[in-house]
Amino acid sequence: MSPLRRLTYHIQRLQEYGDLANIGEIARRYFAMNAFDGVLTIIGVLMGNYSAHVRSPSTVLATGLSTCIAIGISGLWGAYLTESAERKRDLAELESYILTDLSQTKIGRASRTAVIIVALVDGFAPFLAALVVLLPFFFTRLWEDINISYYSSLGLALTTLFGLGVFLGNVSRQNLIISGAKMIGAGLAAILASYLLDVSGA
Repeated sequence: MSPLRRLTYHIQRLQEYGDLANIGEIARRYFAMNAFDGVLTIIGVLMGNYSAHVRSPSTVLATGLSTCIAIGISGLWGAYLTESAERKRDLAELESYILTDLSQTKIGRASRTAVIIVALVDGFAPFLAALVVLLPFFFTRLWEDINISYYSSLGLALTTLFGLGVFLGNVSRQNLIISGAKMIGAGLAAILASYLLDVSGA
């Protein structure tokens, strides 16, 4: 079998598994939810560093990236264990009804594939979203003012949240602008809460 035909075969199989195990809808939900969590978490990290008057881009990146990695591992591990348990239970229930071992059938393979894909989405979505927000700190030397990096990162965070809102609005067929604005509202609330904590602690 040629490499192209092999690739086509695997894509078709993945699509078939996706239909059987409802992978697309679940992965989409996990992506939006966990990317949202990643952005809000990094907003908290940024505001904490800003309030503490951290002026070193490397320090912000170190705390931010370590948080990204922790979020990613937490999402991947947690989703794998949770989704695996749920899928095994559902498969066991189905097997008890039909008195047949389904582990080596298309349903069983689709179930295992779903666990892996959902876990990867759950792990990488918050990591990548958080990493995007931190991008300006990689280029702080270009503008030599870390405040620009802080403001740019917060702007990227709100833009990312708006994009997630538009994505969800498209999925739910609601007004895209309103859906995006709702997500921005969550980001602004996180910024305001961090600012108020800083003021009250000053």
